[in-house]
Amino acid sequence: MNRVFSGIQPSGELHIGNYLGAVRNWVALQAQHECIFCIVDLHAISQPYDQKTLPARTMDMATGLLAAGLDPAKCSLFVQSHVPEHAELAWALSAVAPVGELERMTQYKDKATRMETVPAALLNYPVLQAADILVYKADKVPVGEDQLQHLELAREIARRWNARFGEEFFPEPQPLLSPAKRIVGLDGNAKMSKSLGNTIGVLDGPDVIWEKLRPAVTDPARKTKKDPGNPDVCNIYHLHELFSTPDQVTHVAHQCRTAGWGCLDCKRLLADNIIAALAPIRERAADLKAHPERVREVLEHGAAHCRRLAGETMARVRDLMGFVPPFGAR
Repeated sequence: MNRVFSGIQPSGELHIGNYLGAVRNWVALQAQHECIFCIVDLHAISQPYDQKTLPARTMDMATGLLAAGLDPAKCSLFVQSHVPEHAELAWALSAVAPVGELERMTQYKDKATRMETVPAALLNYPVLQAADILVYKADKVPVGEDQLQHLELAREIARRWNARFGEEFFPEPQPLLSPAKRIVGLDGNAKMSKSLGNTIGVLDGPDVIWEKLRPAVTDPARKTKKDPGNPDVCNIYHLHELFSTPDQVTHVAHQCRTAGWGCLDCKRLLADNIIAALAPIRERAADLKAHPERVREVLEHGAAHCRRLAGETMARVRDLMGFVPPFGAR
């Protein structure tokens, strides 16, 4: 059975971009593979962040993941900083990670240009990402197309480390491309992101979902209700493809092209479908929030299991890299 690893930032409550782009796929994968999922709080500090809200955001993300369908009987879920071997392996891998490749990472260049002072953690983000995967010797990594460059670097680091230390110890992890395409935000331009305020939260109530959808950007050609549109360029239509039935999607496209509907009619149907699809998740999340000890227990159990796996990897890494074992260790 393949071992699968993936992680998610502790951004607080899940939004539908997280859910459609990653988490829904994770729920399916846990029935097919040995899955390890991680809330990557160490990655979160690579950019300016609010340390006071980080604990709550981490727990909210864990609650959302469990409510969305991650089953601790089928997968391991934990907080990255609770398994210190991630950071230790990242340092060990930095001995072979090429700085030039790190500087060429698209996400690094995009973020660094917006910073007056660039932290080393941002440059080394992909090395820690490689460690996240390799510390479990994972075979498969579910990724979107925007993460393929980082995964290829992880494969390169694994090759370099194996060559330098004389053993084919680390596998080269293979991508599992997410079936969902890039989820565009309600602004119709950028990827859905909480920091841009263009999201719908998985736990948002019906009124909030409608308030967010109502002003969302649609086909700019539809200036009035009488103007026909092109659903292929409309982000609301693409959300219909993810939340509505095939018959509804066909009907929406026809109504758009013939100006049979106004955009509000289209959005109202989408809102109803999103509300219905997310209702079971909201119910499970409410139950988990009433019993936070359940979430803590899942995270504690997941971290304990993963520390055992990561500890086995690091014991061999230390040996191959020539470190003296702790005195008294057996």
